[in-house]
Amino acid sequence: MTDEEQAALIVREARDLFVEKGYARTTMEDIAAGCGIAKSTLYRHFSNKLEIFGVIVDDHRQGMLSLPGDYDDLPLEEAIGRIFLVDIDEDAHRKRVEIVRLVMVEGGQFPELHALLRARGGDMSRAMLTEWLEAQRRRGRIDIEDSGTTAKMLMDVLLGAVVMKWEQGPQWPDEIDRGTRLRRIIRIFVNGIRPR
Repeated sequence: MTDEEQAALIVREARDLFVEKGYARTTMEDIAAGCGIAKSTLYRHFSNKLEIFGVIVDDHRQGMLSLPGDYDDLPLEEAIGRIFLVDIDEDAHRKRVEIVRLVMVEGGQFPELHALLRARGGDMSRAMLTEWLEAQRRRGRIDIEDSGTTAKMLMDVLLGAVVMKWEQGPQWPDEIDRGTRLRRIIRIFVNGIRPR
């Protein structure tokens, strides 16, 4: 394996172990054993679990928002739907929710997980969404006062809907499927930001 392939293997194995065992109970030894590599090889790529988790968050960010991307020629509803990955399959959806749940469960014990998820996940995603919304405002496609605040609100509503529905946690009030619910939220949002 190349170094790049080996690092990718380490990240995949660590992600699976973090989800299965939890961040606290996963050791660097577990990760090395799961990859079938020596600990020295693991430490050549990553100095600690938090560094590995940072790469997981970078990958996770792409699984939550598909930005940057070229959506300028799409209708707004479709563009926002693609940005927020409304039509991903259930396995991809489950994987993106697992990381958020992991941080929610273990963040009290490891505040650095929250900080890392916020800095390399949410904050970067919000900045990219803000940039996209601002570009749409300049083109006259939307009418908003503050792109940053609008990006935060949109992320709160759509990602909150994505993260909050899971088997053991809060449920949506009805059994509308995820894609239909998210498209309805987007339609309401887009109708509110269209220039009049």
